[in-house]
Amino acid sequence: MTTQSPTWKHLTQLAARAVERPLSDWLEESDRFARFSFSAPGLLMDLSKQRLDAEVFDGLMALARDQELSDRIDGLFAGAMLNPTEQRPALHTLLRAPAGSDPRSKDVHQTLARVAELAHAVRSGTWRGATGKPIDRIIHIGIGGSHLGPELVLQALRQRHGDLDVRFVANVDPGEVREALRGCDPERTLFVAASKTFGTLETLINASAARDWLLERSQGSDAVGRHFVAISSNVGAAEAFGIPSENVLPMWDWVGGRYSLWSAVGLPIALGVGFDAFTRLLEGAHAMDEHFANTDLERNVPVLMALTGVWNCNFLGANNLAILPYDQRLSLLPPFLQQLEMESNGKSVSLDGEPLKLHSAPIVWGGVGTNGQHAFHQLLHQGTRSFAADFILVGNDPGADEQQRWLLANGLAQSQAMMAGNQTGDPHTRVPGGHATTTLLLEQLDPFSLGALLAAYEHKVFCQGIIWNINSFDQFGVELGKSLAQPIFKQLGGQSALNQDASTRGLIERLRKGVRR
Repeated sequence: MTTQSPTWKHLTQLAARAVERPLSDWLEESDRFARFSFSAPGLLMDLSKQRLDAEVFDGLMALARDQELSDRIDGLFAGAMLNPTEQRPALHTLLRAPAGSDPRSKDVHQTLARVAELAHAVRSGTWRGATGKPIDRIIHIGIGGSHLGPELVLQALRQRHGDLDVRFVANVDPGEVREALRGCDPERTLFVAASKTFGTLETLINASAARDWLLERSQGSDAVGRHFVAISSNVGAAEAFGIPSENVLPMWDWVGGRYSLWSAVGLPIALGVGFDAFTRLLEGAHAMDEHFANTDLERNVPVLMALTGVWNCNFLGANNLAILPYDQRLSLLPPFLQQLEMESNGKSVSLDGEPLKLHSAPIVWGGVGTNGQHAFHQLLHQGTRSFAADFILVGNDPGADEQQRWLLANGLAQSQAMMAGNQTGDPHTRVPGGHATTTLLLEQLDPFSLGALLAAYEHKVFCQGIIWNINSFDQFGVELGKSLAQPIFKQLGGQSALNQDASTRGLIERLRKGVRR
């Protein structure tokens, strides 16, 4: 995308005019909600508090056409080479395609059958540990995409559906493993190690610590085979670890980690809330896939999410996106979307390797419910930073009571306050307003609606990558720190650090001395 294109220049002119008009004035249009709210499976999206009018909307549609967005969406579902730096397609939508709908999904459904079988065996008590006792606790060991998605989904759904204790370990910090193992019975604990290559350092270290804990409390080394399951494409490495091949579920190169919760990586979801709930999650995501693939751009929710984000980030200067779920069960949505958006689109070069002349990906952060109102919302209302925000609210919640209504009232009030502000005569109490927000309203927080919501954000990120002409499916930036940590690890253990920079060398020396002054 060139910032010198006629479409880009026209949108820049529209943005200069848009910021001069108070956002609250835009809301005086009586039909505004009807014009700028859109439905998709499982949710409703309200863009009426965005700086959008007919001319801006048409300009954003022209931007999508300039980048041939419709053709690229078709390419996503057809298996086009959308990850050229790693020479891979991005076929994560196959993970939730119904059986028989696509011949490419045969392996997927064979794996889903194994997930269903394993989940049923554990949940019914027919899977027994090495001493013949049933499993009552699952510890999932992974990091990044093999951790964030399953933990988010399980936390969101376990209140209604969960009946098996599932814990998650990601950080290489030994305290996290110790906390997860607290109160566990080794005869009743099943570990799930998720790593595509079975070589991810953090996952292997944590899995090794869990294996040591198990073997210290077991009678024989064969205990690993009854208490460990792996999700990996490297069956040999998993076997070398002690996990029999029949306990290894596959991962595929064409599924990036942050798009993997729909695969066997979702095993802890099936274990924690049942395979039926996991199936409904997949159905919700597939319904959003169908909407994304078959709906005109003008009514396509993921496309409109993407274009509104580009409008805010590149034309209106809002380089922060606050994710504000008003439901405690969605408290892990902000970190999940941090990875999805910033690891996908946090790039500085285009597909052809040229430096970008525009920003890609806002800084994504956020927090849950009314808690944020007593913390960081002060800056949002009276600070000087520019931002946009997504509010996620859940309606039609069975059993909704006075507390639920207060929760929803606060969510609606916060978006209203960010839009309109409070123009008092006292500068200390004045709230400027003028901050654009999107509200996503879920029909209810069930597996279907949650699957649809997460798939909508996935497709939004893909569309923005197309607009910015970047590769949304590689993440080479995460590798540098990992490689730099290798020699530092050895130097902390006693090797010479003379080849390090002065700061790192000094810190290593202090740490080796116990940080004494």
